[in-house]
Amino acid sequence: CFLGFPSVGKSTLLSNLAGVYSEVAAYEFTTLTTVPGVIRYKGAKIQLLDLPGIIEGAKDGKGRGKQVIAVARTCSLIFIVLDVLKPLQHKKLIEYELEGFGIRLNKSPPNIHFRRKDKGGINLTFTASQSELDLDTVKTILGEYRIHNADIVLRYDATAEDLIDVVEGNRVYIPCIYVLNKIDQISVEELDIIYKIPHCVPLSAHHKWNFDDLLERLWEYLKLVRIYTKPKGQLPDYRSPVVLKQGKSSVEDFCDKIHRNIMREFKHALVWGSSVKHQPQKVGKDHILCDEDVVQIVKK
Repeated sequence: CFLGFPSVGKSTLLSNLAGVYSEVAAYEFTTLTTVPGVIRYKGAKIQLLDLPGIIEGAKDGKGRGKQVIAVARTCSLIFIVLDVLKPLQHKKLIEYELEGFGIRLNKSPPNIHFRRKDKGGINLTFTASQSELDLDTVKTILGEYRIHNADIVLRYDATAEDLIDVVEGNRVYIPCIYVLNKIDQISVEELDIIYKIPHCVPLSAHHKWNFDDLLERLWEYLKLVRIYTKPKGQLPDYRSPVVLKQGKSSVEDFCDKIHRNIMREFKHALVWGSSVKHQPQKVGKDHILCDEDVVQIVKK
């Protein structure tokens, strides 16, 4: 989904990427509802959402901000669209609004084991040295949540913020790309500096500059796996792949994506591609598939 302040070019970007008309005008707050669009890239259909512009105080409900950020929480990838003339100032403000709503950008869930129990007090174990958290600090943080009995294992140098995220348990971890729009308004020297910002793609939505870089980065961050189906005695169908996510790309996930009843009759699968040594190879339901594998399901 596209997130950003009003009038940074989100609607123009969606219109030129997906060929969907989202009303564009020179005044702020032109887009008042979520506008969807679909692009086909590398054989996969990817839905894009143009969200209404958010303003400072969105997490507290200003400018329908809560509804906008609630949609962003459900997305697989967030594009934060920034005006290239004031990028860092806007970037910090939007990150602050999203953090306040429990969205963590370009982070992995903390490697902290936390389990409540009925008795026994706070039991803290760590497998790495800690610079910020000790037993007293952990007890103080958990005391705020009225938790007095729990097992905690810290597997890396964790912060208080990490522990709070785990205790709250309602955080979402979403990859994010910063789209710096309107690069036609700055010099090449300024562009060189902007390229050093991590997770950033400078482009011009109006002139359609650098869209290929944006789409390539979109594919890389979504971590999608395309699997082609092969009916018995026929050629594989390369036009409409079954699209899975890395980490959820087993043969069972593949079957469930097609139809949830397939697993009832599943005997084994024949796989061609980089995930197997032999072409084809007979595999079970737990086999992990790689991008562009070809699969034939054999039923009982």
